[in-house]
Amino acid sequence: MSELKSRYVSFLTVEYMTKERENIVFDRKSAMSKPASLADDISAFANAEGGSIVIGISNNGEIEGVNSLDNERLNDLIESPKSTCRPMPLYDYELLPVINKSGQEDRLLLLHIKSANRHIVRTAKDDTYLRMGDRSVLMKGENLRQLEYQKQLLRYEDEICPRASIDDLDEKLIHDYKICIDAEDITTEQVLTARGMMKEGMLTYAAVLLFAKNIRQFYPNCRVRFIRYEGCSALQGTSLNIIKDQMFERPILHLIDEVKKFVGNSLRDFTTLSPTTGQFETTPEYPEFAWLEGIVNAITHREYAYSGDYIRIIMYDDRLVIESPGKLPYPVTTKNIRYTRSSRNPTIARVLTELGWVRELNEGVKRIFADMAELYLNPPTYKEAEAGSLKLTLRNNIHVRHARFKDNALRTVGIESWEKLDDLEKSIVIYMSHITKVKTADLSAHTNYSTKTIQNRLNHLIELGIVNSFGRPTDPQRYYTLTAYQQ
Repeated sequence: MSELKSRYVSFLTVEYMTKERENIVFDRKSAMSKPASLADDISAFANAEGGSIVIGISNNGEIEGVNSLDNERLNDLIESPKSTCRPMPLYDYELLPVINKSGQEDRLLLLHIKSANRHIVRTAKDDTYLRMGDRSVLMKGENLRQLEYQKQLLRYEDEICPRASIDDLDEKLIHDYKICIDAEDITTEQVLTARGMMKEGMLTYAAVLLFAKNIRQFYPNCRVRFIRYEGCSALQGTSLNIIKDQMFERPILHLIDEVKKFVGNSLRDFTTLSPTTGQFETTPEYPEFAWLEGIVNAITHREYAYSGDYIRIIMYDDRLVIESPGKLPYPVTTKNIRYTRSSRNPTIARVLTELGWVRELNEGVKRIFADMAELYLNPPTYKEAEAGSLKLTLRNNIHVRHARFKDNALRTVGIESWEKLDDLEKSIVIYMSHITKVKTADLSAHTNYSTKTIQNRLNHLIELGIVNSFGRPTDPQRYYTLTAYQQ
């Protein structure tokens, strides 16, 4: 019996349908259910990611089957998505042969409700439900409004910001924008109205998010937070390993500039001595286009209706993660993102396109993939989190680089000298093989050893002829290089 399964949803085996708990994509109903009682779940699945309603299994998991129903009642259940919801969601149905609790041949009715991507499905009573976990939740007030944003029936950027006026906008930003679109002789009101950022004399949120003098006055989470962790994971408590934490709260046009400069200065270049050319070669940790396009896309296409959240850029030793509120706008998915274009905030996107920040969405994403491949890095990954956010992860090849650094360091000092070094000294030499000029403080921060311990090891390396020093011992600018790199 456990081998029987749905032909539409492969994980829906009889064992699964009778034993598993109901969840975000699966619900079971008794054969005695009436079509009207299915409406809430049909609406909920359609407004979420879709799901399956299995009819003919009791709450305790016993198989009742639906053969006891006459044809009229069975057809009413089959057509319940048509009769109980508006508009009718797309769906498939099937009758799955089973053995019921009495040991007789029977059938289950499976209704597979598909996700309604561009509209909301309501019940005949005009109620709207959304599937959350194992429940179908009635959407009201702000929750319903958020769902309408998610379905792109409303756009937050087009709504009026009731407290904002022209005087609240940054005149220089407006002036620079006018120059860019060759509209210097046109009034600000005319420009904003023509671009859909002013309606009946009132500013929209797009205008405020782009040009406000004091963005916090109108939208407190137009911000980007940058966090740098030491290592490849985030630790808590006494082991907390955050080494940089910076918050940026600015209108979008300033935000992109400031975040670009800060992140650019936080990323590393890797320098190695090529064994084939004998020349130093420097490659970036990540291609600039990839990380900058990821940040610009996050700022441009985030869900600003989620005003309680903000964009995060999280840097680890081995990866850079850019997380923004809101899932991908329909019809873009994590599978087709390289080739499919859509914009949640077309007004904001247009302004940023005119200013040279934004390219066509799919063109930019395709180049992220291409530039990562050009540096022999793994492809970027996009993932939608259950909390309603989108994560872009760029991975460097630091582990490969470390192995290469060790090989370079060993070749540089020679096997005989290498074997005379302790682990800390080897770590210092490896670090100096790709950071060509270092100070004692740099090595202390890198190894977590005191400057006194580092200085002792540097003195030993100088005695062995592996390291040279430049500057007086009391000079704070004194630095060290590998002897081989001075030849």
